[in-house]
Amino acid sequence: MKVFSYPKALNELKFHYCPGCTHGIAHRILAEVLEEMDLLDRAIGVGSVGCSAYIYEHYNFDFIQAAHGRASSVATGIKRVYPDRIVFAYQGDGDMAGLGLGEAIHTAGRGERITVIFINNAVYGMTGGQMAPTTLISQKTSTTPRGRDPESAGYPLKLLDMMAVLEGCVFAARASLTSPKNVLKAKEYLRQAFQYQLENKGYSIVEFLSACPTNWGLEPVKALKYIDEVMSKYYPPGIIKTVSPLQRL
Repeated sequence: MKVFSYPKALNELKFHYCPGCTHGIAHRILAEVLEEMDLLDRAIGVGSVGCSAYIYEHYNFDFIQAAHGRASSVATGIKRVYPDRIVFAYQGDGDMAGLGLGEAIHTAGRGERITVIFINNAVYGMTGGQMAPTTLISQKTSTTPRGRDPESAGYPLKLLDMMAVLEGCVFAARASLTSPKNVLKAKEYLRQAFQYQLENKGYSIVEFLSACPTNWGLEPVKALKYIDEVMSKYYPPGIIKTVSPLQRL
């Protein structure tokens, strides 16, 4: 009896991310959920600029590359033209919480019927590990070598919590990718997010706390431990908001 197989949605490519990076786990979760929900023929993904800039090469369904920070807007345009398709944006924290923050907030505020996968590794991963809007207090980066100081750099943005207070957002959840148990929880959240889109209820977003061992200066196992022991305290996993279907009739 077959108990494990390669997802149909994924192309068999050489892993191009850094050792220990959890983008690969997020990619597989996405592929499995779309396949299990029988959505592959309807899915359209929008990638942006960052470590996942070549995400479209990993999948064998329709994918579009957006400019830095603009994935939410591009996904909005696609969904309005093709309302019967399942449209999602895949964005990093520097991309979405930094360059694309204004567009991201207004997308949620309008209640656009898209799903956003938000990868939070607390740094600008691709460009050299600079401080991102999500960088934690005292966290060292290439632009905060002594650690982020709130007096000069402000406080980390809890983007998911910001989205959750908007009327147009119907589902917001956060999960880490640090263990099989947490990965299964992340997968379940993503399935719920797509279900809200299938029911045409509004904007849904799932945040994944993701490891960046290279820019954190940690070994892969220690990077996962950092998420569980440090990052998850500021960005606690769980469902932040879920709207009952009766509230959206």
